[in-house]
Amino acid sequence: MRQELMSLPKTLAEDVARNLVMVAQLIDEDPERAYAYSRIALRLASRVAAVREAAGFAAYATQKFAEALAEFRAARRMTGSVELWPVMADCERGLGRPERALAMAGEPEVQKLDKAGQVEMRLVVAGARRDMGQIDAAIVTLQSPELASNSVQPWTARLRYAYADALLAAGREDEAREWFAKALEADKDGSTDASDRLAELDGVEFVDAFDEETEETEETEETEGIEDGRRVAEVAEVAEAVENDADVAVADEPVPADEAAPATEATATPAAEPATTEPVADERGGDEDAAGR
Repeated sequence: MRQELMSLPKTLAEDVARNLVMVAQLIDEDPERAYAYSRIALRLASRVAAVREAAGFAAYATQKFAEALAEFRAARRMTGSVELWPVMADCERGLGRPERALAMAGEPEVQKLDKAGQVEMRLVVAGARRDMGQIDAAIVTLQSPELASNSVQPWTARLRYAYADALLAAGREDEAREWFAKALEADKDGSTDASDRLAELDGVEFVDAFDEETEETEETEETEGIEDGRRVAEVAEVAEAVENDADVAVADEPVPADEAAPATEATATPAAEPATTEPVADERGGDEDAAGR
């Protein structure tokens, strides 16, 4: 991958590398964010095989199988490598085409896979058999030298787990329990939930104290909220009743006689005009003389 990125301008190569690092860091814990970073890297350098491969795995982790298959095919065309063959077959399963996955298992590319790739292909084929309702065929598919080996390899836990799960689906519970226990022995990094499956078979029920506490808190808050609501409603009803009673009391109360409103307002009587130096009679007389003339 480093050689591929070295072919890019320095600044662009650094940007692509940062996004690919984020994809690798987030793909297990937060696949959606990993997918978002892969899309950025893809926009920056779609002609780099490592970018197409990373985008494929990010899409695969978010169950966007058609998109993942397209990216894996593009990466394979660029590199000519067959190492993506098993995951490409599993994408066919994810798209509801288990028969195509089985057809890919018979292609010459499978013979070119290393031991890890061949085990992955066996797991995919067993899954495709189960998709088609062929449980016994899935069990037979997983019965291999790698399953019987006592040496622990990176794929051992997953292979034993898949075998145990197939046995359980076939109703062979005792054998399933034995192989879940073997898967747990080989599972050093917790890649499977074999311990939980064993506990289920033994009738052990796990209780999450945190979830119970959260549920109790939510129930308490809900109850308190209902009670608070009732109290608020009661207070509102009492306040409304008191207010109505007060209005009725005010309306019925008689008005004292000394507080009764006067018949005429004070502003209705104009104030007396100040006396003038000229008598009013002279003005009238003067007017009458003028009228006579």
